[in-house]
Amino acid sequence: MELHVTRWKRYGHDRLYANLPDGAAVGWADVTTGDITVLQTEYRDDVITVLTKHLQHLTAPIPPDRTPQADASPVLPPLTPADDLAANTPGASLRDKLDESGAGLVERVVSWLLRRRPEWDSWRKGLAGERRVGAELNRLGRHGWRVLHSIPLANKVDIDHLLIGPGGVFSINTKHHHNKTVWVGDDSVKVDHGKPAPYVRKSRAEAKRVTRVLEHYCDFPVSVEPVLVFVGVTELKVVATQIDVRVYLERQVSALAPLSGVLTAAQAEQVYSVARHRQAWARA
Repeated sequence: MELHVTRWKRYGHDRLYANLPDGAAVGWADVTTGDITVLQTEYRDDVITVLTKHLQHLTAPIPPDRTPQADASPVLPPLTPADDLAANTPGASLRDKLDESGAGLVERVVSWLLRRRPEWDSWRKGLAGERRVGAELNRLGRHGWRVLHSIPLANKVDIDHLLIGPGGVFSINTKHHHNKTVWVGDDSVKVDHGKPAPYVRKSRAEAKRVTRVLEHYCDFPVSVEPVLVFVGVTELKVVATQIDVRVYLERQVSALAPLSGVLTAAQAEQVYSVARHRQAWARA
């Protein structure tokens, strides 16, 4: 079995990863200590052979004031029901905003008569969109995926959905534009030929934000792909030349189901255990 070796340095770690041709990691070595960890036992001999060979070509002595424990990933406190985001339903953050606004029938009628579009009107549409996309994502559970909804961040915003499984990690941003046409370019989106909206750039930024959080607590690199999902549109035209942001209609998210080879089952479970913990995102 031919394994490819890549070096990864981040957050004080310096490691060599042994990967299958499809990119799945089967083992890694700590460059500083020389310790080798086998992730898939069926490749044990190949992992030890290839990583030992690469370690011999590197020189990385351990500084006198540094121990292997100093490089340990931060550990989250025990998960409590109050901190478990797995209980969040799609659109939970928007539902809370609507409940706090207290907008009743009188307020809605006055806004309609004055032809004003109140903020809670967009919240209601957003809530409907997130629920529809959330239902589609929840169906991927049968394919070995885990999904989280409404992950709260530090500055009173949230991540609509986070999908975690054998095909990697996907940060999903939902946009509900009922009976509208949508055009998607490399950096912006136009709804009904209107002004450009920065949906694409914000999706990229969100994915990087998620990566920072997950890699802070995981002892392996975590790549997060941004995804834009449009709900209720009459036409979706994607003309982007870059492919770093996936763009789907709500029912097309099922295309993610067969993806694999990015995370092992153990890695996916570790990512999920971090992502579901509210305190992991407290300063994100």
